[in-house]
Amino acid sequence: MNRKRLSMGATLGAIGVVYGDIGTSPLYALEQSLNATGAGPYSPANVLGVLSLMFWSLLVVVTLKYVVLIMRADNEGEGGILSLFALVQRKLEETPRWGRAIIALAVMGAALFYCDALITPAISVLGAVEGLELLNPGMRRVVVPLTLVIIVVLFAIQHRGTERVGRLFAPIMFLWFAVLAWTGAVAIMRNPQVLAAINPYYGIALLLHHQVVALAILGAVFLTVTGGEALYADMGSFGKGPVRLAWFGLVWPALLLSYFGQGALVLTDAAAAHKPLFALVPVSLLPWMVLLATLAAIIASQATITGAFSVTRQAVQLDLLPRLRILQTSAHEHGHVFVPIVNTLVFIAVCIFVIGFGSSDALGSAYGAAVSGTMGVTTILGIVLAAARWRWPAWRVALAFGPLFVVDATYTIANLAKFLQGAWVPLLFATLLFGVFMTWRSGRRLMRAALRELAVPLKELPGLLQRATRVPGTAVFLVSEPRFVPTAFLRNLEHNHVAHERIVFLNMEFVRTPRQDPNDRVRIDALQPDVLVVTARFGFMETPDVSAALKQCRVRGLKLFGQDCSFFLGWHLVRPRPRGGYEGMRRRLFAWMQRRSTQAAEFFRMPEKRVIVLATQVEL
Repeated sequence: MNRKRLSMGATLGAIGVVYGDIGTSPLYALEQSLNATGAGPYSPANVLGVLSLMFWSLLVVVTLKYVVLIMRADNEGEGGILSLFALVQRKLEETPRWGRAIIALAVMGAALFYCDALITPAISVLGAVEGLELLNPGMRRVVVPLTLVIIVVLFAIQHRGTERVGRLFAPIMFLWFAVLAWTGAVAIMRNPQVLAAINPYYGIALLLHHQVVALAILGAVFLTVTGGEALYADMGSFGKGPVRLAWFGLVWPALLLSYFGQGALVLTDAAAAHKPLFALVPVSLLPWMVLLATLAAIIASQATITGAFSVTRQAVQLDLLPRLRILQTSAHEHGHVFVPIVNTLVFIAVCIFVIGFGSSDALGSAYGAAVSGTMGVTTILGIVLAAARWRWPAWRVALAFGPLFVVDATYTIANLAKFLQGAWVPLLFATLLFGVFMTWRSGRRLMRAALRELAVPLKELPGLLQRATRVPGTAVFLVSEPRFVPTAFLRNLEHNHVAHERIVFLNMEFVRTPRQDPNDRVRIDALQPDVLVVTARFGFMETPDVSAALKQCRVRGLKLFGQDCSFFLGWHLVRPRPRGGYEGMRRRLFAWMQRRSTQAAEFFRMPEKRVIVLATQVEL
């Protein structure tokens, strides 16, 4: 790992982006966990039991699972559930039966992760703005409108990119964690017996004595660790070294001090159980604390929004979504991207959540279901990776992942218990997204099969060229199936009856690694002296660029200049055959997405003024 990724700047950037989500859990996690135990006033056993569950959840789920274990599963520095899926996908091809099940599971995990990006901005900003009620109970009516204003501003600045946003947010988040640590430490020093909650006995005893609401308690405690998956997804933006340094050096200690400090205050004053984080602050400083909490909540939203952008690019490159307009926002970091359509859709969904639920307490019931599902999928993919790729023996896999799987399963069941209280909303969103992913994947498979039936094998190319009139210049044909003559070439012969003196078939291939070595970017093969096949390889976290491919061709001695070439693209116009039922609906949805996907000329960064598009109709 280079020095840049290990620099203090990268560590501060990680604090500003990666840890926003988990860093704002102290705004609502303890209060909702105590409420789950029953009506107050809360006994010391309840307070210590909740704190014990929080302590061990942070230790096991975030520290041991994500920071220590799962972050080892980086795909050349990139993280996230789809990056993890790409690591194990080659092994899945060797076992098709299990492979299909794991693929479906990974796709569902990605869909669930998107739901985290929808709820986190809503619950975080609402939880912070609700602090105004402590200043003036009459301010309750402005909480939702003010939250919406903040969310509008947040999404409006996303086009500036993660790098700039991270630099802006890092000092604020550093101050936020420092305030969490200081206020918590002061309260602990006043009531140090709260530290007894480190003993797991208190957590176990709480669940045993409250068996009727045990699942509700666990579902609320889960709010403590909801930023774990976003942490893993955003790892590629800063590197795992800075992410780990920030966690052990600042974030984890600050969170523990804050939770235990809130608990110490509640043990002394039961009335402080309502908004205990704000109760730690003197009344004179409360307005400043509300302001700082609001800024931190905005940053919490940034972590999941950035993760949604990264996962979207991975999904496009892994053929789970149609081509989308993806903008690179940093010349130095490949992980810094902006996806306009995702930004718009997430913004709309967040506003719906804010208006529909109206408070952080109501959103708490909906929050954990999607995140716990994603975490469970991550653990399963980790098991497959450890067994198939890392070659761990069965006993080691069971020892490392067995307890994690049990914890994930327990939290998933606990969050599903809140189904009627709001958990059904993110699960419905995730199901719809899963349907979109699988519809696109299956539709692409059907379209490729249909095109093969219409395709002309490459061995017939000499005969086609013999019947064509040759004209001066170089023609570059984009090809998706290297074994066949491109459909654009066939349509050009069919309509224009000519072929250029030099013909290049360009195959833009996506590999299962985040980035491709530029020195091994292109491979050049000659079918005949005037017909060449160029394979340009790009990683799933890279922006495919025809100009970059042509530049590498020139390095290898093949003189190709964009201004001297004519680029031919085949546009596949999908026509679904009349068919009823679910399958007919899926094919019509695929045809609709195919027609509205970003044009190949823009997606592959081709010189658009030299592009000719020729359509081929495909019936499904």
